[in-house]
Amino acid sequence: MKSKVFIYISLAVDLLIAVSKFTAATFTGSSSMISEGIHSVIDAVSQLLLIWGIKTSNRKPDLSRPFGYGKELYFWSFIVSLMIFVLGGCVSVYQGIVRIQHPVLDGNEAWDYSVLGIAFIFTSISLYAATKEFNRQRGRIYFWKAIIQTKDPSTIIVLLGDLGDMAGLLVAFLGVFLGHYYHNAYYDSIASMVIGLILIAISAVLVRESKSLLLGESTSRKTLKKVILLTQADEAVIKVKKHFSTYMSPEEVLLQLNTVFKDNLTTHQITDAIERITKTIQKDFPRFKQIFIEPVRE
Repeated sequence: MKSKVFIYISLAVDLLIAVSKFTAATFTGSSSMISEGIHSVIDAVSQLLLIWGIKTSNRKPDLSRPFGYGKELYFWSFIVSLMIFVLGGCVSVYQGIVRIQHPVLDGNEAWDYSVLGIAFIFTSISLYAATKEFNRQRGRIYFWKAIIQTKDPSTIIVLLGDLGDMAGLLVAFLGVFLGHYYHNAYYDSIASMVIGLILIAISAVLVRESKSLLLGESTSRKTLKKVILLTQADEAVIKVKKHFSTYMSPEEVLLQLNTVFKDNLTTHQITDAIERITKTIQKDFPRFKQIFIEPVRE
């Protein structure tokens, strides 16, 4: 699996920002600042779960898991996506509703602006690291298409989380600014609810993608077409009758090819051909860690 340094950067940033936000909220009583603090804590917990998922997914296959533990990452990514919805979005919306019923206008906006400025700087660092990794993975693929097609949920969770942080910081700033400008605490409460809705929207995207990967996604048609051509180019093969593939982890694909071999081949020749084809495929497509070539009749 590729380097995940950006996740550790994001974890450190989220912890620092969470401390600063809650410190400011203690002195100001700002609802949107509390929501932002909750958001940062959830982001930090998310990074820890992703790190755990990456670690456990790298375990070698054993008797109880002969195909490996690769989908551990997809499972924990799905849990993280749900956490963002339940603990992030819903709690922030609830916090805003409570403050609308009991509005409080603080008089220490300097705290809010200072913390928001610090959070903006640190979040920019994390966003830069996540964007750099995401751009490396997607190449020339359009941004949204790459989000939908990614097989590495850890990257988009950090990336979309940081984008959500940026949007949340902007909303929190507006809530604090408008609240003090108009001397109306409702702006801060509304900002808290908007931050919650942003988290819920991000969570909806992440849940959808994580669920799809957890259930099993095939490799691209373009890749499968090339694999079939490589297989059928072997002198022992007539054609590939059926093919099945699924991602076990971002860097591991399971492939099965139901292959029609020539009639005059011995069992030994077919075995040699299967070994030869497997090496040929893995040379060009190293992600195909497990390849099963099954001889079938035409």
